[in-house]
Amino acid sequence: MNQNGHAGHEWVTAALNQFEGRLLRYAQRITGDPHRARDVVQETFLKLCREDAHEVDGHLAQWLYTVCRNQALDVRRKESRMTAIAEPTLTETNSREPSPARSAEDQDDVTRILDGLSNLTDNQQECIRLKFQHGLSYREIAAVTELSVSNVGFLIHTGLKKLREQLNHTK
Repeated sequence: MNQNGHAGHEWVTAALNQFEGRLLRYAQRITGDPHRARDVVQETFLKLCREDAHEVDGHLAQWLYTVCRNQALDVRRKESRMTAIAEPTLTETNSREPSPARSAEDQDDVTRILDGLSNLTDNQQECIRLKFQHGLSYREIAAVTELSVSNVGFLIHTGLKKLREQLNHTK
């Protein structure tokens, strides 16, 4: 337990503000359910409250993603059912409305990419998502997934190469 009292939990609030949304999306991809993902993220931040700030200083993102991943995998294992992993569409991030033709073309591209991702190994998918959707470094991904940094690099490289080949064949 942190001995700094109430003032010591300001860092937890800052971490919550910075990482909650990203962790929710990450947990939802693993659990396949937004409600279970919220429970996982809440449990992750409860565990963070019990940590000493000095124990996670310098590797907070890695710590949060590792705890969140383990919690989400536990939830998924307990339910022992595989569900489709929810993916945000790229159009959610656009502030301007594209033309219907462009939107349909973009959606086709997104569909092809997501279909291609589903053909990769679970490790390749997770490493690629952590890198490109969550912005983690290879070192952070290695710590979260308990793989070596060189293995993470290899998985991302081969996964992207396979994805590129699949996309070139579907055009």
